[in-house]
Amino acid sequence: MNKVLRDLLRGVMWLAILLMVYLAAVFLLPYLKSSGHAQDGQERITLYLRSNGVHTDIVVPTFDAEQDWSAVFPGTHTRNGLPERWLAIGWGDKNFYLNTPTWADLSAKTALKAAFGLSSAAIHTTYYADMEDCDRCAKLTVSREQYRALIRYIRASLQWQNGQAVWIETDSVYGRNDAFYEAVGTYHLFYSCNTWANNALKAMDADAAFWTVTERGIFHHYPLMKPIW
Repeated sequence: MNKVLRDLLRGVMWLAILLMVYLAAVFLLPYLKSSGHAQDGQERITLYLRSNGVHTDIVVPTFDAEQDWSAVFPGTHTRNGLPERWLAIGWGDKNFYLNTPTWADLSAKTALKAAFGLSSAAIHTTYYADMEDCDRCAKLTVSREQYRALIRYIRASLQWQNGQAVWIETDSVYGRNDAFYEAVGTYHLFYSCNTWANNALKAMDADAAFWTVTERGIFHHYPLMKPIW
């Protein structure tokens, strides 16, 4: 009995140590910068990072010579039926996306499935007419070469069928301008929606956090257009 108790206490101790290491990494590693390499002398394309306080989207111009995103994410997949000038793209846990439109809808089951990688992933897209008045956005410019790298990264994150991104037909959208698509990968404690967005920056060879699962880890390196903290 004493041995069982000792083993139990030892297990609890190791779990506590692992939890403290994880929390330390979550807090400290985002402050380490993965420096990108600016490409001067090239035409610049404006992008945005958009946050809702927890989750980060990459915002791209809908229509550009490099990629017409309305061909990948048709406006007809939204309730409005039309694309807008800007498109926000985010990646996350599919079950969380579809079953948690507000934090009040979050259940323990949904949270645990997301934390331990027990669900599939989805891409969430939202069209916007304008970005200049965004309350929680950071603006950045990249070269066309960098933008092409971002396009490849986003397209590689999608599931495709017959040359089309696989649309998730659902009533669980958040508004009149958004839609969901099947994605590759798995959300878990070490790879969140913000990790995906941070890796998008790395894919472009832009400044990014060394590693982060939080949106604060990204916006530490990209000041908000309208600072709120």
